[in-house]
Amino acid sequence: MCSGPESVAFDAVELEVLRNRLEGIATEMGRVLIRGAYSPNITERQDCSTALFDPEGRMVAQAEHIPVHLGAMPGAVDAVLARDPDPGDVFVLNDPFRGGTHLPDVTLVSTITHEGKIVAYAVSRAHHADVGGQSPGSMPADSREIYQEGVRIPPVRLVAGGQPREDIEQLLLANVRNPVERRADLRAQLAANDRGEIRLSDLIAERGDIVLEAFDAVIDYSRRRLAAEVQDIPDGTYRASDALEGDGIVREDIPIEVTITVDGSSLEVDFSGTAPQVAGNLNAPLSVAKSAVYFVIRCVTDPDIPPNHGCYEPITVRAPAGSLLDPQPPAAVVGGNVETSQRVTDVVFAALAEAAPGRVPAQGQGTMNNLVIGSPSFTHYETIGGGAGANPDCGGQSGVQVGMTNTKNTPVEALERAYPLRVETYELREGSGGDGRFRGGDGLVRSVTVQVDATVSLLTERRRHAPRGVAGGCDGNPGRNLLDGETLPPKVTREVPAGTTITVETPGGGGYGEPEQND
Repeated sequence: MCSGPESVAFDAVELEVLRNRLEGIATEMGRVLIRGAYSPNITERQDCSTALFDPEGRMVAQAEHIPVHLGAMPGAVDAVLARDPDPGDVFVLNDPFRGGTHLPDVTLVSTITHEGKIVAYAVSRAHHADVGGQSPGSMPADSREIYQEGVRIPPVRLVAGGQPREDIEQLLLANVRNPVERRADLRAQLAANDRGEIRLSDLIAERGDIVLEAFDAVIDYSRRRLAAEVQDIPDGTYRASDALEGDGIVREDIPIEVTITVDGSSLEVDFSGTAPQVAGNLNAPLSVAKSAVYFVIRCVTDPDIPPNHGCYEPITVRAPAGSLLDPQPPAAVVGGNVETSQRVTDVVFAALAEAAPGRVPAQGQGTMNNLVIGSPSFTHYETIGGGAGANPDCGGQSGVQVGMTNTKNTPVEALERAYPLRVETYELREGSGGDGRFRGGDGLVRSVTVQVDATVSLLTERRRHAPRGVAGGCDGNPGRNLLDGETLPPKVTREVPAGTTITVETPGGGGYGEPEQND
C-alpha cells in the first residue's frame, strides 16, 4: 500500500489526474467493445463491462458499466493468476466456479507488459446471446445442472505469448448457436483489451513508472475514504430477510437472510440462514453475492469514492458453503446472476435501512425481467426495465433498470431489423408505482410477437411479492408474464409457434413516506 515506508508520495492533483487517466482507459475499452461487437445485446443494450487490474489482481479502474459484472471480476482475475500467465497471454473463461458469474458472461483477461514484465491486466466481460446448452439463449428456466446451460470454459489461453490459438476458438464456436455472431463479439472483446494495453503503454511512455506506482496510491485512497464512510455508520448488528419466488422447478419461496455487523471502519455481511443451494438455477456464486454487497455499500456511502479494489477491503462477505449464495458444482446458476443478485441487493439495503436512515430508497422492481427468444437460426436476449423505488427527497424513475444491472433497452428498430420479431407494445405501465409522499416509478409493458417457431424463456421475479414501500409508502405493483393472454409463472421455458405474442408487464417501484391525505 502507498502508506508503506518505500511508497511514492503523490500530491492530490497529481493523484487525481492519474486516477482519471486510468479510468479513462477503462472507459475507452468499453467504447471499443460496444462499437466493435455484432450482437444487439452488446451494441444496443451494452451488456458488457471493462476494467484495469494491477499485477496482484486488484482492480485499479473500471468503466461505469454493469455492477454484477464488475463486482465479480476480481474472481476471474484471481483464477487467471492461478494459471501463471506469461507476457502476451489472453485468457478466456466463463466458469462460475472459477471466476465467472453465469455461462453467457464470457470474460477475457489480457496481460499488459512493460519492459518484458506483466504490469497490469486488461479485462472485459460481455454477455453473449448464446453459449450452447439445452435451449437457445443459454438461459433455460428449468435447468437443474450447469451442463444444461451451455459450454463451460475454465481459464484457458485464447492467445499464448501473442499467438492466437485458433483451435481453442474453434472449439468454443463449435458449441454455440450462431457462431458468426459469437466470433464477432469475441473479437470485439479482444480489440477492447488491446486498446487497454495500448493506452496504458502510452500513459507509461508519457509519465514514466510513476503510473505503475500510482496503482497502490489510488487503491489506498479509495480504501481510506470508504473506511471513513463505514466509520460514520453506527456500530451494531442489523438483520433482514427476503425471498425468491421459487426456482422454476418448485414454487415455494426461497429465503435469503443477512446479518450485517458494523464495527468501527469494518463491515461484515453474513448470509447464514439463507437457503441451501436449490435444484433449479437461482444458485448464485459467492462472487455474485459479493458484487451485490459492494454495490449496496457504494450506494449508501459517498458515490464520488473512486471504484476500485480499495472499496472492497473494509468489507467481509460470508455465505455457508453449499448454500444458495455459495453453491457447489454442478449446480445450475444462470438465474442466480440475474435474479438472485437482485434479491441480495434488496435484502442488504433492508438491513442497512436502520443503520443509514435517509440513504436507503424504497424497493425497486427487484428483477431484470429476462426474456430470451430463439431458434436454431437466431437468439435474442434482453432485460426489461421497471420502476425504481422512491427516495426520501424524490420519486422513483419509471421504466429503468435497477440494482445489479445497468443495461439500456433494445430499441424496437434494432430488434426488428436483426430478428424475426415484431414489437406490438412498448409503453409505461401507468399507476404501477407505489403511492407515498414520493411515488415509486412505473413499470413497463412490452409485447413481442415471434414470426417463426421459437423457444421462449422467462426468468423473472416480483410476480407474487410486490416491491416494498418504505417509511409508510405503499408497495409497487408486482409484475406479470403473459403468453397470448395466458398468465405464465415467473420462470418458464416454452416452445411456441409462429404468431405467438409474449407480454411482460414489469413491477413498479415502492413509494416513500406516508401518502398525503386529500381534503
